[in-house]
Amino acid sequence: MKKILTTISGVTLLLAFALGFFAAPKVIAQSLYFISIISGGYFVFLGAFKGLFKKRFLNIDFLVTVAAIGAIYINQLAEAAAVVFFFSLAEMFEEFGIERSRKALETLIKKSPQVAILINGQKVPVEEVKIKDIVIIRPGDLIPLDGLVIKGSSSVDEATITGESVPKDKQKGSAVFAGTLNLNGYIEIEVTKESKDSTFAKIIDLVDKAQKSRAPAQEFIDSFAKYYTPTMVGSAILIAAIPPLLLNAPFNDWLYRALVLLVIACPCALVISTPVSIASAIGGASRRGILVKGGKYLELLGKLKAVAFDKTKTLTYGQPVVSDVITFNGFSEEEVLADAAGIEKFSSHPLSKSILEFAQERGVTPHLMEQYENIAGKGGKAACLVCDNLEHCVGNLKLIGTNSVTTQEILEKTEKLEKEGKTVVLISEADKVMGALAISDKIRTESKTTIKELDKLDIQTAVLTGDNPHTANFVAQELGIKKVYASLLPDEKAQKIEELKNQYEYVAMVGDGVNDAPSFVTSSVGIAMGAGGSDTAVETADVALMNSNLLNVPYAITLGIKTLKTIKQNVIASLAVKAVFLALALFGFTHLEFAIGADSGMAILVILNSLRLFHFKKV
Repeated sequence: MKKILTTISGVTLLLAFALGFFAAPKVIAQSLYFISIISGGYFVFLGAFKGLFKKRFLNIDFLVTVAAIGAIYINQLAEAAAVVFFFSLAEMFEEFGIERSRKALETLIKKSPQVAILINGQKVPVEEVKIKDIVIIRPGDLIPLDGLVIKGSSSVDEATITGESVPKDKQKGSAVFAGTLNLNGYIEIEVTKESKDSTFAKIIDLVDKAQKSRAPAQEFIDSFAKYYTPTMVGSAILIAAIPPLLLNAPFNDWLYRALVLLVIACPCALVISTPVSIASAIGGASRRGILVKGGKYLELLGKLKAVAFDKTKTLTYGQPVVSDVITFNGFSEEEVLADAAGIEKFSSHPLSKSILEFAQERGVTPHLMEQYENIAGKGGKAACLVCDNLEHCVGNLKLIGTNSVTTQEILEKTEKLEKEGKTVVLISEADKVMGALAISDKIRTESKTTIKELDKLDIQTAVLTGDNPHTANFVAQELGIKKVYASLLPDEKAQKIEELKNQYEYVAMVGDGVNDAPSFVTSSVGIAMGAGGSDTAVETADVALMNSNLLNVPYAITLGIKTLKTIKQNVIASLAVKAVFLALALFGFTHLEFAIGADSGMAILVILNSLRLFHFKKV
């Protein structure tokens, strides 16, 4: 409706202006000007009425209304029409800016699946599907609900959740998310969340709430406007009244100057500078898989002086892998792996899986074992049916040292590997140590670049982890992080965040969103990794990295800095233009049409400048 009325206002204003060159009857031009004023000013006058009588507040609409009425009074219909048209046009641009910045959200909503196919072939609305129901997904189908694959395998495009364009392979046991696209295989999933609780639904809700949230800068400007508007109205009244009353000056001349003052005083560019910037930045970030919960956190990102990282599943992948195979006493790598894998087949220890997978990758067949015995806190032992039924042990130095002869060479190499942050598993046969497997949590490929990017931004970094000091120090040293705090419990991590805040004021915590929840709450900004698989992360963190890409941490911080700069640019430019024209208006050196053009033009420039954040790319 606003677009239609604004268009009518603009067209009739142009027609009336054009008729002035063709000596058309004056009444026609005046009628067109009135149509322009009414159509362009409908929502403006309505806003002024609501502000004055419902909120008891002299808002921007009130300023424009007074300026238009004043212009009509002195028979400047063209200026009155121009005031309301350009103001209405600026507001229309503001709405366009907000809509444009929410394009990513609208795309998400359009991709929201509406129907699910149950295992019996029945098609039902997604709202009716319950947890534990089995849903079938054909090649090319949108996955309708969050769930776990129980049958089949496929590749899934998860760009709507993570922002990553590379498809993810899914097989039995893999998690899938609503709104993602099944590419090439048939799969069956067991639903783990109802439609309203799906990750996809939460993303839509988060982005929508974030774009509607009010940033501190916006709160300040709104508060400023409450005092600013009455001050400007009062000043205009004094300008229009004092010279004619005290100096016998022409009333219409000073009323005209007062009207110019009111037009220039309209802080539309100032007021829209923050919401459009915030909405654009949040909308653009969501396209990269970065969910910022509100303007407050976007501003805080731009103020950060330090970032603390959890280690496991943040700086590292959180998946232990065999990194080194070392042999002793003439044994081969194949023999060491075969015996280790043979014993680990009996174990449920988290490291067992990594040893078995490594042996499988190397094409090594585990030796058959019997009489397995688990030794709590140390490892396990069993009798090998391949190696002459000799007793074999797999475990730490405490176990192997008790059952085998450990030389200085073995002790030195074990110590060296442990100092590199690796867990050492020794393998023995009878009283001889066969070899050692070093297991480490692989550092993320992007971790080092992330730390370098933060260094360039002059942001201090730290590691906060519950892991042992050896491992923590090794990871920190590899990445160039100087502050390391290890062996911390969740509440101790929160205490360290408080200490860092006392030192740096604005501190972010980056973690996997489960045991880091207290740290998220304590920090200035909590940033969660892989929020697609963690409800705790979505609920507790202020920023969620849906693709678990650490490089999005410096990107989000740079976006926050850029947003703050854009808001400042908009505010300073708006105030500067107003200051110049206010001075000119007081001394009668400017006309109403110039004031209108300056004010409306500034509003449009502010919007265009803010919209650049939607396509922001870090250089």
